[in-house]
Amino acid sequence: MKRRGLCLVLVAPSGAGKTSVSRALLAREGELSLSISATTRAARPGEVHGVHYFFHPPEEFEAMEAGGHFLESAHVYGKRYGTPRAPVEAALAEGRDVLFDVDWQGHLLLQKAMPGDVVGVFLMPPSIAELERRLRARGTDSEEEILRRMGKARDDASHWQEFDHVLINTDFTETVDTVGAILRAARTARSRNLWLADFVAGMG
Repeated sequence: MKRRGLCLVLVAPSGAGKTSVSRALLAREGELSLSISATTRAARPGEVHGVHYFFHPPEEFEAMEAGGHFLESAHVYGKRYGTPRAPVEAALAEGRDVLFDVDWQGHLLLQKAMPGDVVGVFLMPPSIAELERRLRARGTDSEEEILRRMGKARDDASHWQEFDHVLINTDFTETVDTVGAILRAARTARSRNLWLADFVAGMG
């Protein structure tokens, strides 16, 4: 009774808690794995090819992109990032779910590449003031960077209507529980369980 896996796409403005929610979901959901992106940037100390990212020279990345090997790709701060197609398609065929850490543009590209397989969840901060407080609490960003992230957050939030589910991340535990419930409900979709017809027929 193997079902088809799904693509859980979690999108949020910087500081809205997406990374923490993703880690909590991966820790509790055994059938969920994080999609590993390909990139043209150099590996940082401690990063391993195929574990943290797939590291490729720019010309190799471009050849893969031209050959249709990515579900989606983007330019980020002068580097290229993309989602390899083959590992995702293999996971879904085996009944495993894949979690994606992309922006709203990546979400749209994934929807186009894999219609019917994508479940989109957009996380909102409780307020723009709370988002600014969280960004400042990090203590790692300059004033210029904080203002840039705030502007981008406002732009990101304008795309909320493109998602299946929109959550306001006021309480972390509740947010993780809700995203987990969305994932478990999506797994029961008729379209993901092709064995149902035979199962029902066998009931006489």
